[in-house]
Amino acid sequence: MLIGVVSDTHSRPLPKQLIKDFQNVDFIVHAGDFCETADYEALKKIKDLKAVYGNMDSLELRKRLPRKVIIPCGKFSIGVFHGEGPAHTVLDKVRNEFLKDKVDAVVFGHSHQAINQQINGVLYFNPGSPNDVCASYCSYGVLDVSGNEVQGKIVTVKQENG
Repeated sequence: MLIGVVSDTHSRPLPKQLIKDFQNVDFIVHAGDFCETADYEALKKIKDLKAVYGNMDSLELRKRLPRKVIIPCGKFSIGVFHGEGPAHTVLDKVRNEFLKDKVDAVVFGHSHQAINQQINGVLYFNPGSPNDVCASYCSYGVLDVSGNEVQGKIVTVKQENG
């Protein structure tokens, strides 16, 4: 099973590369900060979408989406939470959020910095932001849920011409 993973899209246009790649996934996970409902709806048109709200999301999205969710994927469980606080503390906050939950992987965002790291048998996966004009690079991710583990891959967005 392949899962497209994205976060922190902030009502900016999605890269064509992401849209093309997400045609080939089983579903999409968005870890918050769409900002507006129209952006949530646009992503839903690509594939089935599972999402949480982030700190910049509209009140309408906060009413529609959970703060945190655990998604069963075969024999695995994937937690999703946007994250909070300063960028250098986000990973700690996310880890604390799932301390009492049995998860194999955790998808999060907030910092706009890609992370693909195993800690104590749990994959912590932040896809970065696919369209943050201030980031050192734009990215999204893919989780491969097969065999005996969940593996993450960060995909760097190539510069689009014209």
